[in-house]
Amino acid sequence: MLSARSLFQEIVDNDDSFQLFCSIAASGETQGGWENARIAALVPDGMRHLAPKITRHGADEDKHGRIFNALLRKRGLPAVPVPPETDYTMLLERRGIGLAHEKLRREVALTEEDIVVYLAHSRVTEQRAADQMDMLVRYFGDHPEVGKAIHLISHDEDNHLAYCHEELLRLARSGHGRTIQRVLRESALAEISVYRDVSLAVMSHMGRLLHWPAPKAAALAAGIRAMYAYERFSGWHRMVHLRMPERLDALGGAPAAAGGFAYAPRERELRASPGA
Repeated sequence: MLSARSLFQEIVDNDDSFQLFCSIAASGETQGGWENARIAALVPDGMRHLAPKITRHGADEDKHGRIFNALLRKRGLPAVPVPPETDYTMLLERRGIGLAHEKLRREVALTEEDIVVYLAHSRVTEQRAADQMDMLVRYFGDHPEVGKAIHLISHDEDNHLAYCHEELLRLARSGHGRTIQRVLRESALAEISVYRDVSLAVMSHMGRLLHWPAPKAAALAAGIRAMYAYERFSGWHRMVHLRMPERLDALGGAPAAAGGFAYAPRERELRASPGA
C-alpha cells in the first residue's frame, strides 16, 4: 500500500535516493540562507528593526542545509548536483515569486514593498515547509538516523511561519494590507503549481533510482496531480490566511543551537542560476 510513511522509508533506506533527497534539501535551504542574509543587509532604513529577525531566518536555513549535508557525510555520501527541474527556489523565482536574485546581488537598499513581498512569499513557502516537517515528525520523529534532525528543523520552520504571520499582520495594520493580500494570493497560486511540478520531477528521479514499476510510478503521479487539483480549487486558502501566532517574537534573540547535532561549517555561497 502506498503511503507517505512507506515512501519516505524506501527513500531513506536506499543510499542513492537518500543522497538525492538530502542534496535537494540542502541546496534549497542553503539558497534560502543566502537570500535572507542579502535581504537583511539591504533592509530599508525605516525597517531596520526587522534586520536581526531576517538574519536569524537565514541563519536557521543555512543551518538546515548543513544538517542535511551532515546526514550525507554520516553515510559517507557526497552531495550530488540538483536536477534543475527539482529546484523549487529557482522555479519560483522564474515565476516572478519573491525577490529576484538580480536585485539581491545589488548593493542598493530594498523598498518597504520589497520587504512586504519577501514576507508574503515566505509566509507561503514556510507553510509548505512546516506542513512537510509536521508529517515527517509524525512518521519519523523517532527514526535513529534522521529523527533528531527532523525535530530540529521542524521547530525552526514553526518559528519561521509564526514570524511571518506576526510581521505581516503588523504591516497590514500600518497600511500594507491590500499589497499583502495580493502578493499572498499570487504567491500561493504559483507555489502550488511549482510544488506539483517539483514533486512530479522528484518522484520521477526516485522511481528511476528505486526501480519502481510503471503502475506504482503512475499511481504516485496521479496522487500528486490530485493534490494539486484540490489545492487549486480551495486548499491554497490555508496559505493566505493570517492569524496572530501563539509563539510571538519567534525569531527574537540568538539563533537556536543545533542541539548537539554535529555538522561542519561551510561557507554560504549562491549557486549560479542559468544566465547569471
